[in-house]
Amino acid sequence: MLRAATTIRPALKTSVQPAMAARTFSSTSPAAETLREIEQRLKSVKNIEKITKSMKMIASTKLTKAQRAMNTAIQYGKTNSEIFDQSQVQAPENAKSLWIVVSSDSGLCGGIHSSVSKYTKRGIIEEGSEEHPIVILGDRARNQLQRSNPSDVKLSFNQIGKQIPTFTDAAAIADTILTSDIEFDQVNLVYNQYTSQIGYDANTIKAYTEKILSQSQGFKSYEQEEEATKDLAQFSFANAIYAALVEGHASEINAREMINNLNLKYNRGRQAQITNELIEVITGASSL
Repeated sequence: MLRAATTIRPALKTSVQPAMAARTFSSTSPAAETLREIEQRLKSVKNIEKITKSMKMIASTKLTKAQRAMNTAIQYGKTNSEIFDQSQVQAPENAKSLWIVVSSDSGLCGGIHSSVSKYTKRGIIEEGSEEHPIVILGDRARNQLQRSNPSDVKLSFNQIGKQIPTFTDAAAIADTILTSDIEFDQVNLVYNQYTSQIGYDANTIKAYTEKILSQSQGFKSYEQEEEATKDLAQFSFANAIYAALVEGHASEINAREMINNLNLKYNRGRQAQITNELIEVITGASSL
């Protein structure tokens, strides 16, 4: 059952113009016509360069904040993984898997959204189970997966990626999933793992339900209160979502900055080329 998109918090939740005809000039001087056109192009490129410089400064500031939040979340994620590793959690062969895809609503990030969508589709095929419910965080991956796996998408959340994710956001997402009618034993959290300032890789974080956690060898060795095990499982689930959200957010901001840098480099190259053409025209006009 496809459910309506859920908004986490208020802060979270092209026009095609007709082609212009080529301009013509009535001047009898070819050199004057070319000079005028080049001057206009040069002015346009300079304006674009100013815009991309401002975009780069904004992106750099956002990336620094996102990296700071990511470093904190990574520590949470490592501790979270240790809980499952030390308890020797192992899901049975017939365990039901839930796929949570961490994306966002923002565009202009290259292939960062398609990478998690492709990773999810490939993982579902390799798993080979009959049922593979999907929960999607962000409109971009939702638009892609609803085309390829429409019957598998059970929940989606929007307004993701506009601000640095918080644990409150992750807890709200986890609570909505846990109180839904989706049945699962283990979770595959698909997200973009931040590798460096020039790269990211699609990866997964594993999480398990209270039932699987309580049956693990590590937990069987100790007497555990049922309520404590339930709280631990829910907290670990929210923690895994938080780690994936923040690291995916840092990868996305990093991708935007890479695109801005390429735009800036491209515009500088165009500006240099036009300047050389302008010099050639002026030199040619002077020799006449």
